Amino acid sequence: MFDLSVFDNLTQKQKYESLLSMMDSLLKDETDVIANLSNASALIKALVSDVNWAGFYIIKNNELVLGPFQGLPACNRIQAGKGVCGTSALKGETMLVKNVHSFPGHIACDSQSNSEIVIPLKQNNKVYGVLDLDSPTVGRFDEEDKIYLEKAVEIINKYVNWEEIN
Repeated sequence: MFDLSVFDNLTQKQKYESLLSMMDSLLKDETDVIANLSNASALIKALVSDVNWAGFYIIKNNELVLGPFQGLPACNRIQAGKGVCGTSALKGETMLVKNVHSFPGHIACDSQSNSEIVIPLKQNNKVYGVLDLDSPTVGRFDEEDKIYLEKAVEIINKYVNWEEIN
C-alpha cells in the first residue's frame, strides 16, 4: 500500500532521491514491459510535484504511440519530429521546454499544460520512445528535473527490454 503523505515535507530533490530508490525496487522483479512502464509513470506522477501528465510514448512503425501514463487522455499517435515528444525522439535528446506555447509545432493534448520535459528512451544509441511530463506551470522544469528524470530513465532501461515492445 502506498501512502504519499510520507513525502509531504520533503524537498523536490529528496522526492527525486526517493523516486530513484523506489523505482529500482519496484521494477527489478518484474519482467513485463507494460507493468513496469505503468508503475514507473504512476510513481513519477506521484512524486514529481506540479505535474498534470506523466507517461510514455513508444516508437512503433516510425511514429510515437501512446503507452502507459497518468493524467487526462492524450494524443494516441505523434509523428517523429512533430511536437516536443516527436522532436525529442528524432534528435535523441532531452527537451526541456519552459513555455510550450512558444515551441513551434507544439501538440496540445491537454489545454492545461504550459511546460514540458521529454526524455528519450534509448538503448545502444537507438531511441525506442520517450518519457513525457507536462505541467500547468510555465517554467516548471529545470536542470535538476532533467538530471533526475534522466536517471529514472536509466533505471527503467535497466529493467525494460525495448526489443520486446517493437
